[in-house]
Amino acid sequence: MPGKLYVVATPIGNLEDLTFRAARILGEVDVIACEDTRQTAKLLAHLSLHKPLVAIHEHNERERAAELAARLAAGASIALVSDAGTPLISDPGYRLIQAATETGIPVVPLPGPCAAITALSASGLPTDAFYFGGFLPAKANQRRKYLEALKPLPATLIFYEAPHRILETLEDIRVCYPERRITVARELTKVHEEFLRGTGAEVLAELAARPAMKGEFTLLIAKGGEADAGADERPLQEAIAALETEGVERMEAIKLVARLRGLSKREVYSALIKK
Repeated sequence: MPGKLYVVATPIGNLEDLTFRAARILGEVDVIACEDTRQTAKLLAHLSLHKPLVAIHEHNERERAAELAARLAAGASIALVSDAGTPLISDPGYRLIQAATETGIPVVPLPGPCAAITALSASGLPTDAFYFGGFLPAKANQRRKYLEALKPLPATLIFYEAPHRILETLEDIRVCYPERRITVARELTKVHEEFLRGTGAEVLAELAARPAMKGEFTLLIAKGGEADAGADERPLQEAIAALETEGVERMEAIKLVARLRGLSKREVYSALIKK
C-alpha cells in the first residue's frame, strides 16, 4: 500500500505560526523532503524532533523526485517542506507532486503561512482578485517589460523581491505605475515586521534614504482602472512569444495571456495547436 505525501507549510519567521497539525505530521512521517537541510534542522530542533532529511532543490529536483516517489510507492510517508512558508510557492517541489499524483499516491496539503497571502491580508489594497508573479526578472529591461505586460490585469499584483534589487524594482514600478498605490511588506511575522504604503515614488524615497536594505520583501501593486486596460490584438502565439522573450516561462506566459483575454488555458492550448 503506498504511503502519503504531506505538503507542509512552515513559518515564514515566527515559529509560533506552525500549526499543531503540522508539528504532529512532521513527527509522524518517515522522511522529510526539504529545500535546505540546515534550515529544516533548525525547525526540528525547536520541536525536539529527529527525522531523516532529504534535500530537494532546483538543482536536483528531477532526480530526487523520482527517488522519493519510489519510496512513497513502497509505503513510506514523506513530508515536503520549504525553507519557509508554503511549498511550491516560488519554491521547489512541483516535480515531486506531479510524480506522486501521476502514480496515484495521496497528496495531503497542510495549510499555513504564505508570505504573499500574509502581505495581501494587511496591505490595505483590494483583495477580491490578485495575481502572484513570484520573483520579477532580474534584468531591468525584462522586468520593466513584464510589469508593462501586467497592466491590464484587473487584480492586485504580488511579487517577491531580493534586498539587493528592491530599489531598482521600485524605480521600475514608479515609472510603470506612477499613480497606483503600492505596499511593501518587509520581514513578515518577525520582530522588525514593517509595511510601507504609498505611491511607488513615495515608498522608493523612504527606502532609498536608509543606509542598508535588509530583510525579505513582498511587493503589492493595486489593480488599475479602465485606463490601464488596452486591448491586445496580437495573435496568441505572438503575445506568448513576446512574454517568453522577456524572460517569462512558457507555461506562465500561456496562463497570463489566457487571463488577460478572458480565455481558459485549454482554449489557448487549442488555438496554439491549430496554428
